[in-house]
Amino acid sequence: MSTTDSLEDLQTDEQRKILDTVAQVRKCGLDSILALPQLVVCGDQSAGKSSVLEALTEIPFPRNDNLCTRFATEIILRRAPKDCLTIKLIPDDQRPASEQAEIRAFEESITDFEELLWIMVLALRTMGIDTASVAGSSTRAFARDVLSIEIEGPTRPQLTLVDIPGLIANATKGVTDADVKMVAEITDRYIENRRMICLAVISATNDHANQPILTKVRKYDPHGDRTLGIITKPDRLSAGSGSETAFISLAQNKDVFFRLGWHVLKNRSYEEGKCSLAERNIAENTFFRTSNFKSLSRDSVGIVALRARLSQLLFEHVKQELPKLRQDLEDALVDTKTQIAVLGQRRSTPEDCKAYLSQLSLEIYEISKAAVDGHYEGEYFHRIQGEFKDDLSPISIDRIRAVVQGLNTEFAEYFRKNAHRYHIDVDKAEGLWSFDSISSDGLGHWLGAVPPKRMSKEDTLKWVASVLARTRGRELVGNYNPLLVGELFWAQAAKWKTLAIDHIRHVADQCSIFLKTLLHDKCPKDVETRLWESIIHDALKDWSRLASEELDRIMEDVNGYPMNYHHYYTDTIKSRRQNRQKISLAETVKQASKTTKVISTDGAESSTSATATTVDLDQVVAALSTSSSENMEVFSSEEALDCLLAIYKVSQKTFIANITTQVIERHIVRGLEKIFSPVVVNAMSDTVVEAIASEPLFAKRERAILEERVKKLQDGHEIFRGVMGTRR
Repeated sequence: MSTTDSLEDLQTDEQRKILDTVAQVRKCGLDSILALPQLVVCGDQSAGKSSVLEALTEIPFPRNDNLCTRFATEIILRRAPKDCLTIKLIPDDQRPASEQAEIRAFEESITDFEELLWIMVLALRTMGIDTASVAGSSTRAFARDVLSIEIEGPTRPQLTLVDIPGLIANATKGVTDADVKMVAEITDRYIENRRMICLAVISATNDHANQPILTKVRKYDPHGDRTLGIITKPDRLSAGSGSETAFISLAQNKDVFFRLGWHVLKNRSYEEGKCSLAERNIAENTFFRTSNFKSLSRDSVGIVALRARLSQLLFEHVKQELPKLRQDLEDALVDTKTQIAVLGQRRSTPEDCKAYLSQLSLEIYEISKAAVDGHYEGEYFHRIQGEFKDDLSPISIDRIRAVVQGLNTEFAEYFRKNAHRYHIDVDKAEGLWSFDSISSDGLGHWLGAVPPKRMSKEDTLKWVASVLARTRGRELVGNYNPLLVGELFWAQAAKWKTLAIDHIRHVADQCSIFLKTLLHDKCPKDVETRLWESIIHDALKDWSRLASEELDRIMEDVNGYPMNYHHYYTDTIKSRRQNRQKISLAETVKQASKTTKVISTDGAESSTSATATTVDLDQVVAALSTSSSENMEVFSSEEALDCLLAIYKVSQKTFIANITTQVIERHIVRGLEKIFSPVVVNAMSDTVVEAIASEPLFAKRERAILEERVKKLQDGHEIFRGVMGTRR
């Protein structure tokens, strides 16, 4: 694996230092993550690309006129104490995973270039490439895989070049339209990279206007800032011909302009294939001294000048790109760490899963407790900007205590106005309390209630009388069965359970949404789903069941005969009776009263007039007696109605308090933070812990890839820090 002096002298110490940086970064494996500066040899099929590559690297690639390059070949030269050549395959990421694994496993090392031919044949077979190009073959003619050749030696420069398949104009025997398209795509993928220096190789045996590679590089490098044109096979031109003159003009950058200019090489012909590289260089020097191409600058002809030229170009290009490359590296490092953070804490072993769930449960416990207690100072409650509008808005659902308080208040207000079956229009002069106005707000929608039926005082007394009639027992006329009040109350409270069930369900739903939102914010989707299904959902169902049982017990009390020891009940009845008696007495006195006009005289010249009211007491007594004897049924109905209004008001307040405290608070809200707490996690078996928290296989693979990427990027970061210093 010896080299010529010209290759050994390719780079200065300063150039080696800069290019060593890229080589070290590449050795870290970052070439699969970042676009690294390198040279790419591109051109049309049979333009002489491989010969250019061979002359530059002094690697004797197998020569076969019937076999053009069928894949991208990456040649990595590295300075090392010993000579070594390693061949690897980098699979196309569009291949199936099984094929990728097989191709990636290919690796061969040799110490003699004579072994290169059979190694490349093995590589072709591994990639499934048909070297015979037989039409109808099941194998492919080209591949997107990359053949990577790493050559190390004490005299090797730090350099990376890529030879890509030559552009094909049309499909031919053994080459399909799909192959033509694939080659074009491979070329585009390399030359569109702004960190590539394109060596656009054209053959002097064909008019340059007919060689598509020039159009390709113009597309991605319109000003020729990173393209160097290379003309091969100048010895095939007839001396003094128009074609020779045209190519000399092209080499002088007068026709197709590239900022990096043009270069001319004379490679070995087929007949000179057995000549050594040293003999090849001598023949090339002789040609450029004796042919019409001697008019060109010595810096733009020959392989020795090309090496020096490329070395300087690559040095300047890499030097310019290093700060950008470092920034790209740091950006990629931040982005990769962010992706790992999104995956969350590692969850591979039972210990990992237990630690993860313990930390997660602690966070959820603390946030849930703060939300239930109404302490909203934490960061979680301020992550969403906006106003507290309703219980369905994102910012509102986090503050579950405020939501529950609001719902309980709305429930109490709606219940007070709409829970009764009949809305009785009682003359307020008769008593201190009557039913509130029927509510017309939107709560009835989610409560599923029907507005109360409005009834006049007269219709109400008829209803009470009908109930009185069907509940009559052995009581004397003018009295009523004590069970009458219970019958009236049960009829009036018929909607209570329905309203309570709807309210309990609504609050429970809000608590469920609160926990779902919290889980969604704090853990990945797979853990969120499993944790919800295995722990939280079941706990909430149990809590709802207990709430339902508590409601049933409360309804047993409601459906029993009303009992009361609150003075409000007796005060209300007493007040209504007194007010009704006052109204009745006032009306009777009014009817028994008579007003007369009295005129008095004071002497002969003046007189005054006044009115006097007299009450016929006998008429008053008679009227009261008649009322008492003839309206005993109405009297009983009014007494029963008084009892209903009084007991309903007392029971309504008690029921609202019981629902909001004994059901909502006791079974739905209080202790919400205990559903998933460190205590719960500590009691779990390893099997349950793994079932809930273990990462899915794809996440484990993704984590491994990302962690490997971070390692490579951190290694690259250390390399840049050593070369360029620490950024402040």
